[in-house]
Amino acid sequence: MEKNDLIAKVNSVLAEEFEVEESIITPDANIKKTLELDSLSLVDMVALIENEFGVKIQTADLAKVQTFEALYDYLAERV
Repeated sequence: MEKNDLIAKVNSVLAEEFEVEESIITPDANIKKTLELDSLSLVDMVALIENEFGVKIQTADLAKVQTFEALYDYLAERV
C-alpha cells in the first residue's frame, strides 16, 4: 500500500470512528488530544487499527506513537 493511500485510509477510519473532521487530523497533531481519547477509547483505536490494517500493535510500541505521522510510519513499516 502506498503511504499516501495508507494516510488517507487511517484518517478516514479514525475520523469516522471518533466523529471528528478529517481536516483536524494532521501529521504533527497528537493522537490522544486530537481524537479526545481516554484510556478506554485508546484501546478501541488500537483494536480498530489492528483490524483495519491486519497488524498487531505492541503495548511498548504504542508509547512511541504519539502523533499521526508516527502512526503512519509505524503502519507503513508493517503493512
